[in-house]
Amino acid sequence: MTDPSTSLWTPTPEFKSRTHMMDFARKNGLGPDVDYQTLFDWSLQDVGRFWSAMWDYADVIGEKGSVIVENADLMERARFFPEAKLNWAENLLKRRDDAPAVIFRDELGRERILTFKNLAEQVSKFQQALKSAGIQEGDRVAGYAPNMPETLIAALATASLGAIWSSASPDFGVQGVLDRFGQIEPKILVTVDGYFYNGKTVNVLAKLVDILPHLKTVEKTVIVPFAAENPDISAVPNAVSWTDFAALFAATEPEFKHLPFRHPLFIMFSSGTTGIPKCIVHGHGGTLLQHLKEHLLHCDVKQGDRVFYFTTCGWMMWNWQISALAEGACLMLYDGSPFYPNPYALWDYTTKHGCTLFGTGAKYIDALKSEGCVVKDKYDLKTLRTLTSTGSPLVHESFDYIYETIKSDLHLASISGGTDIVSCFVLGNPLSPVWRGEIQGPGLGMAVEIFSDEGVPIPEGAGSGEMVCTKPFPSMPVGFWNDDGGEKYHNAYFARFPNIWCHGDWVEKTIHHGLIIHGRSDATLNPGGVRIGTAEIYRQVEQIPEVFESIAVGQLWDNDERVILFVRLKEGSTLDEDLKTRIKTRIRTGASPRHVPAKIIQVSDIPRTKSNKIVELAVKNIIHNRPVKNVEALANPDALELYKNLPDLVG
Repeated sequence: MTDPSTSLWTPTPEFKSRTHMMDFARKNGLGPDVDYQTLFDWSLQDVGRFWSAMWDYADVIGEKGSVIVENADLMERARFFPEAKLNWAENLLKRRDDAPAVIFRDELGRERILTFKNLAEQVSKFQQALKSAGIQEGDRVAGYAPNMPETLIAALATASLGAIWSSASPDFGVQGVLDRFGQIEPKILVTVDGYFYNGKTVNVLAKLVDILPHLKTVEKTVIVPFAAENPDISAVPNAVSWTDFAALFAATEPEFKHLPFRHPLFIMFSSGTTGIPKCIVHGHGGTLLQHLKEHLLHCDVKQGDRVFYFTTCGWMMWNWQISALAEGACLMLYDGSPFYPNPYALWDYTTKHGCTLFGTGAKYIDALKSEGCVVKDKYDLKTLRTLTSTGSPLVHESFDYIYETIKSDLHLASISGGTDIVSCFVLGNPLSPVWRGEIQGPGLGMAVEIFSDEGVPIPEGAGSGEMVCTKPFPSMPVGFWNDDGGEKYHNAYFARFPNIWCHGDWVEKTIHHGLIIHGRSDATLNPGGVRIGTAEIYRQVEQIPEVFESIAVGQLWDNDERVILFVRLKEGSTLDEDLKTRIKTRIRTGASPRHVPAKIIQVSDIPRTKSNKIVELAVKNIIHNRPVKNVEALANPDALELYKNLPDLVG
């Protein structure tokens, strides 16, 4: 284990001097040796000045206007660049050369490469087809599709016209699709005949036959042949193949409608595990500017870099990744299981093509560790500079694992934000050391604080609380769909602390100015009236060799709450008294006696969302005999049955 008093990675002066972040600091008069904390403090002194400087540094295509921010002291009413006109897609399609813009691999190992010139041509053709189909500014185009080039092309073409893009992964069931797209009423649906996952072919056409009669606004369903070369789409209402949809149009220079800064770009969906998903609307300008900041300054993405994120089109990291085109980077897209045909599938692909930024979820890192994978022994990772992890807290031991078995000279950035802001509140930066178990700090321009239940800021090293943001930022949602009065939007983020964004994460600040996320605040445990984060328990439990993963929830018991721990064990392991004792001892010594569960119960599966986040609230509802809303949001809804009527929970 690494010495906790020693950083895992520290950028050299030479490394720092070559970064976009240091260049940005110099161009804004902060001197040649500025540290991150000084730059961060500067970014919050005048949020208008900072975001205006970011627009200029990133060479945003568009008209900025003379007003940078209105109502800067009224968070919900703050409006950035109210006079601006721009288009997100135009800023992503700056290049027209023959360098690779997109590299795609599917689970079968089939690969395709599109140059920047190819990509612009394909966007042009699809754009013309959308116009011919009657798509206008403000109309919705939905993708029920894998993470593949056609999905990207459709999104860019949609945005170029001022229409609104929304997407879901094809592993969503019928009701999951209707719960999402039924609310936003798309005119065009872009989808596939089928897809591949873990060695199996999954039929999408059969689901479309059940979905489309309930999506009465869909005038045309554009089907990409993916699982089969010439699929029979005759049973699908108003279906047309991808090729036929755009076949009549010749490639020309794409047109880009210049739109207001807050013009809707994406409609994204909350996880939907506590009810019908919220439809979160994000604008062209806020999405673009925030992503440019995070890619250029925080991840140091440069023209020609190759950016990979293991994601589906139902997770916000897809929207985040594709914006890297704006830096002139090449997108590496992958669709399929990350462990098929073997645990090294993603590394085989990304190493072959010289990936510079590898992004994934923390659960993928945990799974690699459980499989005993030593990536550096199999692959030369000389091009890899940055590894980002999100989706759930990256525990201390996973930091060790990455530096010991993947690459020792690596900027490891644990990041966190979410669909709510289509970006990050807290993330890495290339000027500061990486400390074991810590996110490096808040993003530039993001006034992140940790509040007590009474709304009092908690200092560094003084405990955990609610993560909030006290100043406005451009990627706050435009609003929620079908929420004309803004009541749902207000209640989601601003009802708890007036004029302050409350994000719902349970977090502590460290003495290094970093952060540790202990889980969602609505899933914190409360034994004896003291709130503790579930991640604190998982970190200890998953160091036990027999444990594959775990989930902890609170059960109301005897006028208090007791901690219940469910464990999924590795094959061949059994939850006997010895293992229970070792788990409790590990938690008691590694966390505290208050973290020790009252009950430990073995289960064969743990329910999770389609973006691979475990769902504590769903399990908590099940064990209290409460209904679980919208099980369609889960990747494995059958797992909930494992938690019903357990005899161990009644004594």
